[in-house]
Formats: sequence, C-alpha cells, structure tokens
Amino acid sequence: MARRTAPPPPSDDFEEHILDIDVGDEMRSSFLEYAYSVIYSRALPDARDGLKPVQRRILYTMNDMGLRPDRGHVKSARVVGEVMGRLHPHGDSAIYDALVRMTQPWSMRVPTVDGHGNFGSPDDSPAAMRYTECRMASAAVAMTASIDEDTVDFRPNYDSREMEPSVLPAAIPHLVVNGTTGIAVGMATNCAPHNLVEVVQALRHLITHPQAGVDDLMRFVPGPDLPTGGKIVGLDGVRDAYETGRGTFKMRATARIETIGRRKGIVVTELPYGVGTEKVVERIKVLVQGKKLQGISDIKDLTDRDNGLRLVIEVKNGFHPEALLEQLYKMTPMEDSFGINNVALVDGQPRTLGLKQMLEVFLAHRYEVVRRRSQFRRNKKAERLHLVEGLLVALLDIDEVIQVIRTSDDTAAARARLMEVFDLSLAQTDYILEMQLRRLTRFSRIELEKESEELRREIEELDAILGDEAMLRRVVSEELAEVATTYGTPRRTVLLESAGTTVTAASVPLEVADDPCFAFLSSSGLLARSSNAEPPGVGGGRTNHDVVVSAVATSARGEVGVLTSQGRLLRLGVLDLPVIPASANDPNLQGGLPVSEMLQLASGERPLALCTLATDGPGLALGTRQGVVKRVNPEVLNRDEWDVVRLADGDEVVGAAELATGEETLCFVSTDAQLLHFPAEAVRPQGRTGGGIAGIRLTPGQTVAWFGVVDPAAPEGSVVVTASGSSTALPGTEPGSVKVAPFTEFPTKGRATGGVRCHRFLKGEDTLVLAWAGTAPARAAAASGAPVDLPEATGRRDGSGVPVAQPVAAVAGPVGARVAPADGSPGRGTRGPGDEPDDGAGVGPSAPDGVEG
Repeated sequence: MARRTAPPPPSDDFEEHILDIDVGDEMRSSFLEYAYSVIYSRALPDARDGLKPVQRRILYTMNDMGLRPDRGHVKSARVVGEVMGRLHPHGDSAIYDALVRMTQPWSMRVPTVDGHGNFGSPDDSPAAMRYTECRMASAAVAMTASIDEDTVDFRPNYDSREMEPSVLPAAIPHLVVNGTTGIAVGMATNCAPHNLVEVVQALRHLITHPQAGVDDLMRFVPGPDLPTGGKIVGLDGVRDAYETGRGTFKMRATARIETIGRRKGIVVTELPYGVGTEKVVERIKVLVQGKKLQGISDIKDLTDRDNGLRLVIEVKNGFHPEALLEQLYKMTPMEDSFGINNVALVDGQPRTLGLKQMLEVFLAHRYEVVRRRSQFRRNKKAERLHLVEGLLVALLDIDEVIQVIRTSDDTAAARARLMEVFDLSLAQTDYILEMQLRRLTRFSRIELEKESEELRREIEELDAILGDEAMLRRVVSEELAEVATTYGTPRRTVLLESAGTTVTAASVPLEVADDPCFAFLSSSGLLARSSNAEPPGVGGGRTNHDVVVSAVATSARGEVGVLTSQGRLLRLGVLDLPVIPASANDPNLQGGLPVSEMLQLASGERPLALCTLATDGPGLALGTRQGVVKRVNPEVLNRDEWDVVRLADGDEVVGAAELATGEETLCFVSTDAQLLHFPAEAVRPQGRTGGGIAGIRLTPGQTVAWFGVVDPAAPEGSVVVTASGSSTALPGTEPGSVKVAPFTEFPTKGRATGGVRCHRFLKGEDTLVLAWAGTAPARAAAASGAPVDLPEATGRRDGSGVPVAQPVAAVAGPVGARVAPADGSPGRGTRGPGDEPDDGAGVGPSAPDGVEG
C-alpha cells in the first residue's frame, strides 16, 4: 500500500505570484499557434516541390540512407523510425500512412516510393510496417537530384541537432502531376493529378511564352489525368479551376455492355478516382434490397493482379443494360464529383493557385535550383582548376621544388618557401606538399594539361548559364524534356465535353445540343468524333498516328453503324465517342477509344467501316475475301445488331462502304494483282439474309486483297495504290514495292470476270499485301502508325512500283478521311533517283495484261 506524504513546506523567502490572464486571449493565442502548426508543418504542401513536410522528410531520409532504385528493399519500419527519430516530431502511424500513399499507383500518378509487400488497395488498408519493404522509386531520384550541391536551403530540425531541407530540388512538377489532399485549420487543399508529359509541354511553352493565358496552356493540359483512368464528363469546372484555383468536375467509370452467358451484362473496368469496388458493390446491394434499383440479377468482383479491375453486373432478361447503366451512374459511386481547391504555400503563405500560377511557381523554383547548382559547380571547378594550375607550375620545375622541400627544416618552412619562390597560394602549396611521387611522371603532366583545358571549357559553359537568362531558361526546358521522356506515361483518363449524366443517345439531356459532326474510324480500330460539322481538312502538319479509314457525317445525338469482318452491323451511339478538337485540320485519333470498349466483338473480328444507318438511300456495298459482292437493302437497317450478309465457310468481309447515289463504281483487287471494277447498278440490292452474288472470278489459291467504292464524279483524280511482297515472309518484315497508277487506265469489265493486271511482281514477290483505290491524294500509314509517303502516279504498264523504306499497313484518302501528306502539300510523295520503274508491259505468265483473267 502506497504511503501518503505531505508536501514540504515552502521556504521562508518564498513569495507567491499569481498572474491574471484573460481566458479569451489565451484561447486565441493557443489556437493560432495550433493552426499555424497544422497549416505550415502538416496539411498544406509547398507549391515549389508539391510536398508536405512528412513527404519531404521521407524522401530526404531515404536519399540519405542510400535506398536507391538499384538497391534492395528495406523494412518500412526502418525508414519510419529514421524519419521519426531525426526529423518528424509526430507518431509513426502518420509517417507510415504518408509512405503508403506515396507507394500506391492508384493514389499517385507518378509514385515516388517503390513498395514491396501488401500496401493495400482502394478498399483495404495496408499491412503493418513491419511486414512491408520499400525503397526510392526512379521518380524520387529526380525529386532529390543535386540536393548536395547547395541548390536548396537547409534549416534545423525540431530539436536543432540536425539539418533538413526546407524544400527539395524537385525536377518533377509534383504538385500538378500527383496532386494532393489535406485538411488544415480553416482551410483545405485538394489538387487533381495530371499527365506528366502534358504538364511538361505546358511548362516549356510557358518558358518561351511567359504571357500565355489559360487557353494557351489548356492546349497542352486539357484536363486532369487520374491514376485510375475512367472518364471526366464536362470540362467547364476544369476550366474554372485552371483560372481561379477552384472548380468541380464529374468522374465516371468506364463500362461496356457484354454478353455474359445467355444474358447481357455490364463490365466495369475503371472506377472514379478514390472509389473502390467494395464501395460500389455495397451501394448496389443496398439499392437492390431497398427495391430502388431493378434489373440486376448478380454482381461479381473478378478483379485480380493479372487482369486488373473487372466488376461484372449481370442484367435480368427483359431489361435494357444501357438504361440500367444510366441508373448506376446516377445512384452509385460509379459517377462521382471531384472538387478542385488548389491551396498551397507560396513564400510561406497559403494561397489559392490557378494552373498558370502553379506552373510559374515551379518554374521560378527550378530557375533558382539550376542557378545555385551552376554556381556551386562553377566554384568547385574553379577550385580544382586553381590546384591543377599550381601543380603544373610545380611540375615545370620539379627539381627546384624538391630541392626547396629537402632543404627546409619543417613543413611550415617548406610551405613558406614554396609560396615565396613560385608565387603559389596556400591551397596550391598544401596540395603540392601532399602530392605523391608517382604523380611526377610525364603522363601525369599530359593528363593535368588536358584536365585544365576541360575545366576551363566547363567553367565557361557555367558562366554562360549564370550570365545569360535565356541560357538558363533553355537548360531548364531541356531538363524538363528529359524528365518527360524518362518518367512520362500515356494518358489514362478520357475527357468528354458533354456535361450530361447519361450515356445513351436516346436519353441525352436537353441541354446537350444535337450538333452535326463527323464520326471517325482509324486503321487500328480507334473511334472518335469531331466537335463541329466541318469536314476534315487536307492541310496542316500531322503527327504519327493511325490513318483514318472511315468518316461519316452524323450528329452528336445520332447513331452510326459499324460493319465488321464477320458481316455484322452494330449500332453505336455517337455521344459516347471522345471529341477531336475543332482546331485540328487533320483528325488525330490518338485519344480515341478502341472499338472493344464500345462494342462486343468476337475473337478475330475487325471493324471495317462506318455507315449512317439511313433507310432511304441506296444502301451498303460490301465484298468478301472469296470474291462475293452484295448490296444491302437499306430497309433492313433498323436493329441494334444483325448480320448483313450470309457468309460461306472460311469467308469474311474485306471491304464495305455506304453508297451515296447508287451510281458509284465497285472495285475488287485480288492478291495476284488483278483489278476489276464495274458499276454498282450491276448488283441488285438484297435483304439481310442474302448471300450476295459473284463479284470477281479468282484463280485457285488467290483471294481478294481489297474491295471498295470509287466515286465516278472525279475519275481523273482517282488512283490505284498497290503494295507487293512475299507470301512466305512474316508480316511487317519485308518492305516490298508500292505502285500508284491512275484509275482511268483500268478498263471496266463485266461482273464475275477476272479483271486486268494492275501490278507486276519483282523477284521474290508473289502477292499483294495491300491495295486501295480512291480519290487522290492518298496517304499510307506504317504498322507503327507513322505516315508513309507514296510514290507519284505512273502508268499502269510502267513497271511494278517503287521500293519503300517501311511496310505499309493502311491507306486512306480524301473520300473516306481526307488525309494529306505530312508537309501539307497536295502531292503523293516523291521518288528518288534510281527508283525509276522498268519499261516492261507488266504482264505475267498466268494472265496477259489488259485481258480478263
């Protein structure tokens, strides 16, 4: 039992002093101290490096510990302990939570910590820090690069025993790229992540154009790029945030309709930023149990490490999956809002920043870092040059140097005599006295002279950076370009201009105008639409992307049909397609959506063309690999999915196009270089179940390489493009030869005949790998998507063609896509010296030229 002891009595000289303090004043001062501590030391990031104090201390500690990306992982508890013991005067849980977030790829657009172990998921918490391991990610190296070169200021830590950086050099614009979130006292911050490549492009543009406005910067940064992908619907709030620092936008999950067993189902592959699958599943279950959501038979979470997110929602028979998906967007977290509030510390004060202000603060920081780094390196190299010059002086008269040293009583005397005799500084003298005898060789002198010249050249370059502001800006711009090349990744989030909350064309809200536009299909199966009714232009520069093979006029709330290689026609809502900027002269489908995300395609099935689904026109014309041609009666174009041709075993559709007047010319090109064209009037329209009629007569072992429609209104401007190769070579491994000939030189033949010869094979060639006919200028794309220049048009009998540098993967022209050369000229490419075609008649042993096959 503890004993109670009375306190000792006060001393005789003890005087009691009672200080009266106003409670209101004490509460006010104490609360302000607490608020300042939270704002400046916990919740808000620095606008320069975009890091909160705990994140900055984690990266700095890991850099000091040598936890580079090429080293092994260490226990997370070791890193947390080092940060807590040296720099961060708070609990280990706060430090570990920050470290975990820096590791998660669904939280950070460019993670700065490489984790090994269970670091959680959007729904689950991570394992304890004693079970996980970590090290610096490659991006963290760029954040801490040159920190030991006096690039940033250091300040004492919480107990003044060590020094910590007040900011990191930060070669990556971390605040804009990774975003941040934090709740302080009386204020909060919530910055959205962006794409690193786009942000770097905006920074480099701002370096050369300091007066650029928000509209100019949004050409490079059109909107946030969330780590989890998905879609952003409505860009008005994004623009407000870029102008004022505050705005709201809607995030939408990426979902598609698939056939699951005998039922239709909704497959969700991407969720809004910060939303996990368990949260969505739980909300759907509550709505179904409360009978507020009907039509769902089952929901399965098939997410795994190999296939990523996959949430399957099975739809009951009798319910439309499109309407159910609309309800899911309205009533579940599959559509969520993100409120941008760009609050960060600028010069130690919290400020709300727009896009330009955030970029300007980062650029000012990088200018200061590069300037201080250059000055540090210049001083180091000047010190080294000073020592080298002193050593060269000593080597020129090394015998006298040795004599002076040997005749001196001690080191101090030798130092004084050397400084007096050879006019050396104290640093040079000490360096000579510490020099080893093996450095006295002639080879060492040559090395020193070479080093001296190199040091002078490097000092001049650094002086140029320090003395010329334009040179400094150029260095920063080049370093940003290198960062984008090293750490940049493609965009994940699709931006949609529509501010509606529905996804089907039938349920578009009234505020979305049904404006006319164009729908595009590229050679690799990407879909997009234009933002206006102007047809795609033929001028201006082009970037490396797929050739547009089909373009049809439609409206934003309209529907188009997609004809596939298996003879199916699928209905597609135009509103769901991403929008191409209206300022683009040539459509760039780099940000388009794959057909597989919009439609359910079978294995090996390819999209071929788009059509308008008009029921009052001449219909569709299509050709198959076995030479069958069919005109589809437009009256059957009234379903969501149907077969437009009955195909024989082993046959498939190779080309299709929508007829405008019914007076067009249908053209076949076979793999043995036979071309046949005849008027479309020679083919009578058939119903949906019709199998077509004979189009071209093929020789045994040959197939149709291309089928299409040629506009008879401009026959003088039409050309035939053929590319030959070897049937035994692997696809894409042999360039082959390409020939362009006027279409008018090929006579019309009757349907079901063999046509005429259009290409003479060279040695080693026995088949056509590609063919196309249409209105010039024609444009080709390689397998990589890069544009390929075609040779000039020659006569039909003027040889086989001109060799090209790379295989041609796709060809299009102004009839389907209005694609022009990269330089904007109306030509079709050039032919170099030595590539003139032979004067042969272009005949072959199997079929004479100009005679039916």
